[in-house]
Amino acid sequence: MNSFTIPMKRRKLALLLGTVLFLLSVLPTEAQISVTPDQSISFGAFYQGNKGGTVSISPDGARTVTGDVIEILQGIQYLPAIFVVDAPVGTVITIQNGPDVALTGNNGGSMTLSIGSSSTGSPFTTTTPQTRVSIGATLTVGSVAASPSGVYNGSLSVTFIQQ
Repeated sequence: MNSFTIPMKRRKLALLLGTVLFLLSVLPTEAQISVTPDQSISFGAFYQGNKGGTVSISPDGARTVTGDVIEILQGIQYLPAIFVVDAPVGTVITIQNGPDVALTGNNGGSMTLSIGSSSTGSPFTTTTPQTRVSIGATLTVGSVAASPSGVYNGSLSVTFIQQ
C-alpha cells in the first residue's frame, strides 16, 4: 500500500482554504430587486371649461375630476401606472415618488402631473416573488388656452428602494 503525506505547510493551507470557501458559502448575500413597468398611466378622455381643474386616477383605477373638467366616455381607458417588482419574499421596499412632471401637448399646451399613492403603501414587504404595484396620480389641467385638446406626454419618476 502506498501512502502519501502532505507536508505540514500544505495541510494548513488546504484547511484554511476549505474554511474560507465554507464561510463564503454561508455568508448571507443581499438580493437585488428588479422593477419593470407593466402599464403606463392614462387619464382617459375629458374636456375642460375656462377654468380647468384636476383629473385623478387612484391606484385601484377609479377616476375623479374637479373644477370644470368633464369626463368623456369615448372608449379611451383611464388606468393607473403598474410596475412589477421582482424580489425575494420578505423584502422591505420603500417607494419614493419623483417631482411633479410637466406634460407637453402635441398642440403646444401643458399640464402638470403629480404622482400619487400606491396600492401597496410605502414601505411594504413582499409576500410573493413578483408584486404588482399600482400607482395613481393627479393631472392638473389649465384653461382651454393653457391646456388645449390634444395628446400629452411626459415621463414620471418613481424609485423603489430596497431596505
